[in-house]
Amino acid sequence: MLLNEAYSGKVFINSSNDYDHARAVIYGMPMDFTVSFRPGSRFGPARIREASIGLEEYSPYLDKSIEDMIYFDAGDLMLPFGNAARSLDMIDEYVRGLLKDGKFPIGLGGEHLVTWPIIRQMYSKYPDLALIHIDAHADLREQYEGEVLSHSTPVRKAVELMGGHNIYQYGIRSGSREEFAFGREHVNFHPFEVLEPLKKTLPSLSGRPVYVTIDIDVLDPSAAPGTGTAEAGGITSKELIAAIHEISRSSVQVVGADVVEVAPIYDPTEQTPIVASKLIREMLLGFVPN
Repeated sequence: MLLNEAYSGKVFINSSNDYDHARAVIYGMPMDFTVSFRPGSRFGPARIREASIGLEEYSPYLDKSIEDMIYFDAGDLMLPFGNAARSLDMIDEYVRGLLKDGKFPIGLGGEHLVTWPIIRQMYSKYPDLALIHIDAHADLREQYEGEVLSHSTPVRKAVELMGGHNIYQYGIRSGSREEFAFGREHVNFHPFEVLEPLKKTLPSLSGRPVYVTIDIDVLDPSAAPGTGTAEAGGITSKELIAAIHEISRSSVQVVGADVVEVAPIYDPTEQTPIVASKLIREMLLGFVPN
């Protein structure tokens, strides 16, 4: 599953060349083929890596440093432009290999549809899997304008695969009337807020394997304008970082994570990839087992 040798771009700060001994593997999924508004998230993984150069290795929140761990940045998957189905198959195959090698996968998107094949592989390995989904959008559509492969559909696909009772959604503030009705009936659905409902529900997930997927647009556009479908009324970066720490301090078993929908072209200030890179650092230190 070693991609880094052929990768000519920048890598995440302090990443190692030692795949064999790495506990976690960062990998990019530069796909934005099904977005419904503004494309550009295919450039997200590269800009998140570049922004990481400005990070300190030390997290004062967790009193840990990424200098004290071994993780590998595999670079970006070479996804066939415009071919969503084949791209999802390639992500599926790559993540399956990471899990076979015992690695903790941390994905960089890309549009949110890239999370769907990851969930499939995670659920195959962990039948008791729970999904924590933090996002502005419900992503509970069966199709979008006739397309079943859409960044509006990954969580609905997850519901059909693993059951809505295993899915926990936070921060949702946009979606169709039907999505909100479906979420309230079939999913552990917590619209508008993230931190407080997360604190209340994490104890019920004690000991369970959990996959965490974060769409950067859960943040208010004032904190993260660089995304394809910005939605006013979001949370602050401080609250999102605190949510990561709540998960990391809980007794759940996080088995993988991703950050998606960073579209840097819409953010000349670069604050969006900057906050995304910090989220990745906190995930590395908080989620990856010692």
